[in-house]
This record gives sequence, structure tokens and C-alpha cells, in this order.
Amino acid sequence: MAFWNRRKSIDALHQASDGPRLKATLSWPHLLALGVGAIVGTGILTLIGVGAGLAGPAVMISFALAGLVCACAALAYAELSTMMPQAGSAYAYSYAVLGEGIAWIVGWSLILEYSLVVSAVAVGWSGYAVGFLTGMGIDLPTALTVGPHVAGGVVNLPAVAIIALVTGLLLLGTRESATLNAILVVIKVAALIGFVAIALPAFDQANFVPFMPYGFGAPFVQTGVMAAAAIIFFAFYGFDAISTAAEETKKPERDLAIGIIGSMLICTVLYLVVAAAAIGARPVASFAASPEPLALILRELGQGTAAQWIAASAVIALPTVLLAFLFGQSRIFLGMARDGLLPTSLAKISTRGVPAVVTVFTAIVVAALAGIMRLDELASLANAGTLAAFGAVGVCLIVLRLRDPARERKFRAPLFWLVGAITVVGCLVFFFSLQARTQLYFLYWNLGGLVIYLLWSAKNARLAKHPEQAG
Repeated sequence: MAFWNRRKSIDALHQASDGPRLKATLSWPHLLALGVGAIVGTGILTLIGVGAGLAGPAVMISFALAGLVCACAALAYAELSTMMPQAGSAYAYSYAVLGEGIAWIVGWSLILEYSLVVSAVAVGWSGYAVGFLTGMGIDLPTALTVGPHVAGGVVNLPAVAIIALVTGLLLLGTRESATLNAILVVIKVAALIGFVAIALPAFDQANFVPFMPYGFGAPFVQTGVMAAAAIIFFAFYGFDAISTAAEETKKPERDLAIGIIGSMLICTVLYLVVAAAAIGARPVASFAASPEPLALILRELGQGTAAQWIAASAVIALPTVLLAFLFGQSRIFLGMARDGLLPTSLAKISTRGVPAVVTVFTAIVVAALAGIMRLDELASLANAGTLAAFGAVGVCLIVLRLRDPARERKFRAPLFWLVGAITVVGCLVFFFSLQARTQLYFLYWNLGGLVIYLLWSAKNARLAKHPEQAG
């Protein structure tokens, strides 16, 4: 079992990989837009209602707690990504700091997270798109809009189509897809600002009383502020996709920190303002069960046209989430393939400087999931995979500071021990606030992954064949 503790040299992460490298075409505005595009999505558009149903008006605290844990994770990501600017994100950091076995678990968990997020958002987008087309008098047959789990359903064709479209955009080139992403992010943020501007005049302080009707909650308790925070956590993550773009960033030592921390700050402020405006405008009970709470609030305020614009902006701009996570997923696969833990054939780079083979492979997998599975089935495990990755990054921050304090750090997280502790403890509390079924399925997923690692990946790893590259 000596291979379990094999660590990749941090210095090796700064050296060119075998074969072509990804093209460095991104600057901090692209990264900032990539992060905001990944974070602001179905989470704020739908989960504000779910969270309010669990915590009441105290969902404001839930947003703040989820934001605090993610902000600390963002600081850890910022320090580690500028030290190890290579595709792979938390997987790469874990490989260099915690060893190959933990790195495999983190990478396997990231594959779970990114695949399920892309598939879930595609299914959610399909629901918005089908409803939007119906409003325009275009009715698509049930067989082509839902999977076989619904009577008469065959395949969710719109979900498959939007994944194919985003994949084609990614294959054109990283800079081109990042530029279009930035434009769509502006549309999405403008829609949320518009909601706040319309809802604020209807603000009623009485809607915040009682403020915490279900208590604060605790691990293993499915109601209260903590239970809502564990779900709302879904609405915050996405900034980690920025770290997967490290190899494609012109000045990673500066731009990665700006993109990661900047996108988290922007989205945390935006979320708190939107949540306050929503609760102030209407009683929580009126929108807690709605799949489109923001649009419902606007309609109840007599702003039907504005509600339609919110729905339209979701249809137009939600693909930014797909783009960010599909981008990140392909880079995680790329990093693991380069290290020999997955087939090295996945690590080929196209003439346009993008990992074409792994991007297409990723798209096929997530499109298959989106085409036949239900939204709740897809989303149930996404948080667990993210929490595992974030927790590992918090541990990496602390361990590397203690093990190698003299190593150059372009960005240093303040109070590293506190930042790392909040990240790790927060992720553990959120994980045990998830449903027991989700925790069990996560365990099954990783047990299956460990079987693959022990039977194939451990002996095919690059470090097994080139031990001189170990740290």
C-alpha cells in the first residue's frame, strides 16, 4: 500500500507536461465572469424558496453561513492555485500535499460533482425552455422533453441539445467561449438587479417575523438554519471551476486570486440582497414551495412582464453554469489522465489548444445522464462531492503551511489556520446535515471508485512508472 502515500512534486507542477499544453489566453475579467457565471444559476433562482421553507426568514443567516464557509474555501483555493497553476484543481493540490490515495478520492468526488451539476442544470434549463416555448405557442412532444421515468417520456432532448451546444462552444477555443460567457453573465446579473429594484419598494418588515420559526438546527436535523445552509451551499459553489483554468491563465499568480475571491464577494453580496428583497416583498410561505420563487414574487406584485423577463434571462443565461462546470469537468479529467490515473488518451490537446477528446467524452457522459434521469436524482449527490473537495483543500492549506512554510506564495490566505479550520469544520457540518440517503450514495460512489483505483489506476499512475517525479 506504499503507493497510497505517493506525492507529486510541487515543483513538477510548474514544469510543462508531456505533449502540448493548454493555451494561456485568459485574464482576470474572464476568470471573474467564469466564477460568477458558475455560481449564479439555478441556486438563487430556485433554492431561495427551498431554503426559506426550511429556515423561514432566517434563511438570511443560512446564506451568510454558506457564504462564510465558501469564502474561506475560496481563500484556500486562491493560495493553492497560485502555488500550483495547473489543470486539476483540488485533485492536483491533494496529489501534491496529501498523497495519491486522497487525491483519487477528491478527483473521483469532483467527477461526481461536476457531472451531476452539468446534468442537473441542463434538465432544469430544459424545463424553463419548454415552458418558454409553450408560452410562444410551440408545444414539443412529451416523448422528447422528459426521460423514461415519466409516462410517455423517452429522452430529454432539449437538455441533450444545450449540452451539445455548449460543448461546441468550448471546442472553438477557451478565449472565445469565455468572452461569450462574460456577455451572458451580464444579462443574468442584470436580471437579478432588476428583481431587487422592483421588489424593494414593496418591502415589509413584518415578513421577517417570526425570524427563526424552525430554530438553528444541527447536524442530522433536517430543518432549521443549518439544514437550509447545507442546501443553499449548492447556490455558492462554482468558483472552484476557476482553479481548473490555472494552466490557461496568462498571469495565474495574480489573476486566479482576483477571479476566485472576487466572484465569491460579488455573489455573496448579490445573494444576500436578493434574499432580503424577496422575503421583504412577500411572506415566506407564499413562495417557499415554488420552483420559480423570484418570478412568482414578481407576478404577485403585479409585475407579470418583469416575471417573464426573469424567466427569459434564465433560459438565455443559465448555460453559463453549464459552460463553467463542463469546462471544469474536462480539466479535472485532463489532470487525472496526465497523471495516468485515467487513460492517457484522454489528455490529447487539439490544434485550438483545448482538450477536445476529454471535452467530448465528458459531454457524452453528462448528456446521457441529463437525457434519461430526473432532476432530483441528479442534484442529490452534487453537494456531497463538493464538500469533500472543499474540505480537502482546507486540509491542504494547513498541512502545506506547516510542512513547507518557506515556499513562495504569490497569494497568502490570512489567518491560514482559522480559514482552513472553518472550511473543514463547515464542510463536515454541512455534509452531516444532508439526507442520510445522500451520504450513503456518496459512500457507494467512492467505494466503487476505490475498486477502480486499486485494480487499475494505482499501477498505471505516472508516479508508479516514474518514481523520480515524486515529492
